[in-house]
Amino acid sequence: QLQLVESGGGLVQPGGSLTLSCEGSGETLDYYAIGWFRQAPGKEREGVSCISSGGTTNDGDAVKGRFTISRDNAKNTVYLNLTDLKPEDTAVYYCAAPKRGYCSAYWSEGDKYTYWGQGTQVTVSS
Repeated sequence: QLQLVESGGGLVQPGGSLTLSCEGSGETLDYYAIGWFRQAPGKEREGVSCISSGGTTNDGDAVKGRFTISRDNAKNTVYLNLTDLKPEDTAVYYCAAPKRGYCSAYWSEGDKYTYWGQGTQVTVSS
């Protein structure tokens, strides 16, 4: 059974950067697409980015040009590099995997994903 663990969250000032990690265990991530989601208090969960097993990426409109998703299959890890952070980026960030290797047209819908990590908190504040 695939398990996912996020890390790298923290407190950062506006304009700052963070790199989140999503490490897989139990199975190789090689054949899975991986999505990143976030949920702020009182708001619905939002799809942030998705990367296919082959490295093709999709990004949500709110983060295009600021966040970059990547993967290192040798480390069984997917990364989310967050730059130019804004207070509205404050949320718990989750990684998730669907039972397929590609990011579908519905990649930003959380109910299309089977495996989830526990989340890591990102707080953007001065």
